[in-house]
Amino acid sequence: MEKATQVSSVELLRTSQSWDGAALPSYPEGKPELVAMRYEFPAGQKLGWHHHPVMNYGVLTQGELTIITQDGRERTVHEGEAVAEMVGTIHHGENRGTEPAILYMFYLAQEGAPLAVQHPEIALE
Repeated sequence: MEKATQVSSVELLRTSQSWDGAALPSYPEGKPELVAMRYEFPAGQKLGWHHHPVMNYGVLTQGELTIITQDGRERTVHEGEAVAEMVGTIHHGENRGTEPAILYMFYLAQEGAPLAVQHPEIALE
C-alpha cells in the first residue's frame, strides 16, 4: 500500500443555512467562545427535545443519527456526513441504527451562553 506524500483536504460543509433551510443568524455581540464536543448515542437511544441558542455544526464519524423537528421534519445524517444544526428550533435526535453513533459538534458560542436548552416538558414518543 502506497503512503500519501501530500496533505489532502475535502470540504465537508460550507453553508449559511441549517439543514432545514433556515438562514443562520448573525454572529452575536460579545466575547466569542468556540466549543468542540463529542457525543455518543447508543443504538436505539433518543436525546430529549432541545434547541440551540448558538450556531453549531458537526460531523458524524460512526453510525447514523436522525434529527426530528416538532412538526415532523427529519434529516438522517450518515457516517462521514456534516450537518449544520438549527438555531432556535426545538428538535431531538435519535439513533435508529444498530451501532453507536458518534457525532463531533462544533459550537460558535458566546462566553457563558448555553450550548443547548432542554425542553423536558415535551414528551418523547
